[in-house]
Amino acid sequence: MMALNGQKTISNPIIPYVGTIFGGLAPGQLIKIHGTVPDDADRFQVDLQCGSSITPRADVAFHFNPRFKRSGCIVCNTLERERWGWEEITYEMPFQKGKSFEIVIMILKNKFQVTVNKKHLLLYNHRISLERIDTLGIYGKVQIKSIDFVPDSLQSSQPSGLGVTKINTETGEMPDGSQFAVPYVKKLDTALRLGCIVAIKGEVNKNPKSFTVNLKSSDSKDIALHLNPRMKNKDFIRNSYLHDSWGEEEKEIANFPFSPGIYFELVIFCDSHEFKVAVNGVHALEYKHRFKQLDKINIVEIMGDIQLLDVRSW
Repeated sequence: MMALNGQKTISNPIIPYVGTIFGGLAPGQLIKIHGTVPDDADRFQVDLQCGSSITPRADVAFHFNPRFKRSGCIVCNTLERERWGWEEITYEMPFQKGKSFEIVIMILKNKFQVTVNKKHLLLYNHRISLERIDTLGIYGKVQIKSIDFVPDSLQSSQPSGLGVTKINTETGEMPDGSQFAVPYVKKLDTALRLGCIVAIKGEVNKNPKSFTVNLKSSDSKDIALHLNPRMKNKDFIRNSYLHDSWGEEEKEIANFPFSPGIYFELVIFCDSHEFKVAVNGVHALEYKHRFKQLDKINIVEIMGDIQLLDVRSW
């Protein structure tokens, strides 16, 4: 059974809120919290706890604590045996008094990755094992509208014939790397068709320039979809290579979704008139089909400054 299966949306909880995380946490899952910072807020916190004991106080695996004094900061820490560890402080402050927010905590094998209002905010390496976390606590001056626990969306997908072992996502184990070495070129299990999805999991390198994902045809040099995020200028280039030449570039993007050292899940959905692309569960862009013979698109090619963890299609 998938963890978090029985967890329903929690709406308008009274703060302080302390609730059980049914089924525990596993890599690939998300916790989404929508709320508002009151005008008189000085601080609030979201704690992933090991139990709910008050005395002695339960260990806190991940303490996420926005503070609004002066220019503000976010303090992250771990409480073990009633003692705080070293503080990790982020001075970027996405929360504003009187404004609503969306926090997404992505559970990864060796760290938490936090996004606020669809922008990457911070990483926090596990200091306490995930298995011990069973409680969510929210305290302080904050109003919470909803809490959602989202299971690993790619975990339940059928594995494709890309030589992808199912074990990857389910155990959160990294593959040995050989099958996902970059540059990576593999034939899709079946050629693209309406409703087809290609899902790519990876981690951006520490000092990246760019990386590329191409969907192409094996019987010509044509590239139906060329995705090329470039880190320095935060450009997300889209194009097609048809009849031996590149077409017109598209690069408008509301929020550039990649950062150095960051884990990502890129999902390409093939619709009737366009490709739809989402990153970490958030819709990023559409790209109108320029190469119309979808059933000829049968190769995925990935290269550049990333560590590739998983590729599948269904």
